[in-house]
Amino acid sequence: MAAGTLSGLTPVEAIALVGVLGVGAQWLAFRLNLPAIVLMLGAGLIVGPVLGVFDPARDLGALTGPLISVAVAIILFEGGMTLNLHGLRDAAKGVKRLVLVGAPLGWLTSALALHYGAGLSWATASVFGGVMIVTGPTVIAPILRQARLARRPAALLQWEAIVNDPIGALAAVLAFEVVVVLNTAPATAESTAWHMVLGILLALALGLIAGLAIAWIFRRALVPEYMKVPVLFVTVLAVFALPNGYLHESGLLAVTVMGLVIANAKLPSFVELRRFKEHATVLLVSGVFILLAAGLDVEQVLALDWRAALFVALVVLVARPLTVLMSLAFSGVPWRERLFVAFTGPRGVVLVAVAGLFGERLVAVGIADGAQVGALAFLLVAVTVVVHGFGTKPLARALGLIAAETPGVLLVGGSRFSVALAQALEKLGVPVLITDINIRRLRRARSEGIDIFYGDILSEAAERSVELVGFGTILAVTDNDSHNTLVATDLAPEFGRESVLQLSRDHEDSKRRALPVSLGGRRLAGDLTYDAIDQRMIEGHKVRVTRLTEEYTLADWQAARPDAMVLAILPPDGTLKFTGGKPLEKAAKGTRIIALAKEVVDKEDNDKELAEKELAEREGNVVADSEQAEVLKAEAEEDAPSATGSNTGSKTGPNTGGTARDN
Repeated sequence: MAAGTLSGLTPVEAIALVGVLGVGAQWLAFRLNLPAIVLMLGAGLIVGPVLGVFDPARDLGALTGPLISVAVAIILFEGGMTLNLHGLRDAAKGVKRLVLVGAPLGWLTSALALHYGAGLSWATASVFGGVMIVTGPTVIAPILRQARLARRPAALLQWEAIVNDPIGALAAVLAFEVVVVLNTAPATAESTAWHMVLGILLALALGLIAGLAIAWIFRRALVPEYMKVPVLFVTVLAVFALPNGYLHESGLLAVTVMGLVIANAKLPSFVELRRFKEHATVLLVSGVFILLAAGLDVEQVLALDWRAALFVALVVLVARPLTVLMSLAFSGVPWRERLFVAFTGPRGVVLVAVAGLFGERLVAVGIADGAQVGALAFLLVAVTVVVHGFGTKPLARALGLIAAETPGVLLVGGSRFSVALAQALEKLGVPVLITDINIRRLRRARSEGIDIFYGDILSEAAERSVELVGFGTILAVTDNDSHNTLVATDLAPEFGRESVLQLSRDHEDSKRRALPVSLGGRRLAGDLTYDAIDQRMIEGHKVRVTRLTEEYTLADWQAARPDAMVLAILPPDGTLKFTGGKPLEKAAKGTRIIALAKEVVDKEDNDKELAEKELAEREGNVVADSEQAEVLKAEAEEDAPSATGSNTGSKTGPNTGGTARDN
């Protein structure tokens, strides 16, 4: 490495440092369950202004600006690829209001906050106010991932952030052109207006044509599979660069439109393309935040006075809530969701990058207070990232907008085993959903009050109807090995391969029939197949839950149940862990073991209800076992003909199955 603060880093060292810090901050945030954006900003500030190890202007020079611009363009393109029109559903009206009404209203309220709060001139306030329309997909995405929001408020925030980003940049362009006309008069107002209109039309047309062209080429397999991502990548760069040559920042609009067109083109390889772009976006978001934080001009920030704090307070507490509440008034969006969106408006990369650019241009045309724009933008981003990074989830929880407080378990396949496992998990407070393409296989689950979804979990109907964000684990337990493998393979990239499990396949121990490691998920119950588990349940095995104590240890449990198959454990910290059928080596007291095992009468068993039952039997008393009666009743109903119901079950009464205790 070079001589640190004396001679700086080489460009290669600088890029490597940015990558390590950015990705490292995201990984650490995942491990500590903290907002990733906060850690990235902190890492950039430490290596930049605090220690002086990395200075983008010194170590990367003129490449810093173009790198950030290209990264923002790719981030917005990937954001556009997430905007599937089918995902709007009941959020469509709210999104339209936030874009058509919220954007101009947000421009006005932000300009007022800048002028009366920060004390900026009307010229600077109008330009910077246009940029402040954006809420930042680079920040919204990590916050939504952490908060596990319900679908509609998440859709409102996501669509607003991505669609309003290029609109905000173009609003700043429009305001700047007007300011230039008023201050230097190099052209008439009419020619400036035509320049803006033509630039926007050019960007829209280019984005639309490029998106349709990519869809047409990919659908007809004119590009080999291995070249699709490179072709898409260079096309994004070209679509971003071309309109920028005519109208500054219009390339952001072009790439967003291109991503939106591709997202709704129903390409066969769309999932693979989107996953690559998501991975690239994680790297780019990390890098951009490190670059911006490390390149912060501390002197400009320290030069800010109390009016800067007043400006931030006005934006967070007045301008943003007023804009959203007025935009969504009489829109049909529930008041809780309106309130949540109103007080959730973090700013991100686009705001800092575009604001700094226009601040320099304002100074160049003789508007002195344009120099404050960059520092104010960074201050606003830092405050909103910290406030919303730590406050979004508590606010969503208080308003009842969390998809699932505890990550749920999705069981694909309705069977005797899946219902028993679902009952055990529900009695431990874990949300469960059972899905199957055969409505008859869901009868038992529905009769037990377990939530169900009738249909293919990989279908568009499931994507629209099932709150997948509320689930942390997927269990593929159908009697079709191929379908289990397909489900596990398809959902593994979204949920993480460690969180997707399936039953062992028939003859999977044969090397000739073993699947590649890239296909399928982890094993749920060791070598047990669907038929093997079903046979065990016929022989009397049930899904049982046992809590360990100081008196009743793991060794005691294992000695009493030598043939038990451990499925999962719930440690005292409440984090459900599926073991993959592997024997337990250790487990702390208070841990609950979920296993497929036969009934064991053990006087050291720590289950209070079971102990009372054993005592009553010793005394010759007959104790009615209501839970067992309910299980027998449910099984009898399953054998009898019954009408099919709706696709989605709901909790209409308590679950009465006897699987959530070791009985």
